[in-house]
Amino acid sequence: MENLGYSPDQKMSPNLKLASKSKVKELRKYTAALLLLAPLLLFILAFFVVPMLYVFYLSFIEVEGLDISNASYSIGNYLTFFSDSYFLRSLWMTMKVSIYAVIIALILGYPIALTMAKSSAKVRGYLTLLVASPLLISVVVRNFGWYLLLVPNGVVDQFLMKLGIIDSPLKLLFSVEGVVIGLANSFLPFMVLSIATSLYNIDPSLEKASSILGASPLKTFLTVTLPLSLPGVVAGIVLVFSMSMSSYVTPALMGGANVPVLPIVIYEQINTLFRWTFGSAISYILLGVTLISVTIFSRIFERKFKEVFR
Repeated sequence: MENLGYSPDQKMSPNLKLASKSKVKELRKYTAALLLLAPLLLFILAFFVVPMLYVFYLSFIEVEGLDISNASYSIGNYLTFFSDSYFLRSLWMTMKVSIYAVIIALILGYPIALTMAKSSAKVRGYLTLLVASPLLISVVVRNFGWYLLLVPNGVVDQFLMKLGIIDSPLKLLFSVEGVVIGLANSFLPFMVLSIATSLYNIDPSLEKASSILGASPLKTFLTVTLPLSLPGVVAGIVLVFSMSMSSYVTPALMGGANVPVLPIVIYEQINTLFRWTFGSAISYILLGVTLISVTIFSRIFERKFKEVFR
């Protein structure tokens, strides 16, 4: 009976040889990439993933003081947070100052980004350096600068009173307004650079075509430039909102005890009251609220502007 199967003595066809060689090359490429990424992956695992999982584990432990002998596992820490009006007000305060900071950063950042996109390459380089230069200075130093400006009878108050705009000093320091100013100033470069990157990718011929067809500069901006820059706008909003929600230094210096945002509450619970398991639960609530807010916001924009986000 004739053997119809493949025998070892038969030669491999050229196509099979090429396919096997390509698979070997692809496997080697993936192996090399994995080996290059291994140190970074190990670092992230050891110093980020493991601590985060440990904090998540702590959030389900209930203890009285520092005595862990009577510790129990439950969701009591989370129930305590959502049943206390003080912590709920702190959560709302955190979201409110973050949203205000996003709005101010967007209003100030978009014109700067648009100017950068319309400038020549040389001018664009200088503007990028100016926008990014505050990131080279510690956020503590920048906040102390605003502290001196916003202090009662400081530079801002004296300037406004000389102009006759106000009769008495404004209460900008240790207030929501002071925290919003500090947050918007701290994260404005991220908004500008995100929007500018999106504006750089817009084909200039689209705006020229719009003007040739009779559209005014304002209509061209509203119908061409703004819609096509929405991915950068969304990226900037997400960055500024996320960093504002988790910011501790700026609210502590500019708001103090008058603006008890969640990062300050977490610090107090862990380092002052030694309620480290409850502080762990609050930290995960803050993380969850931030992720949910960012996800909902991104999904809404993606569904409304599907063509732009492709």
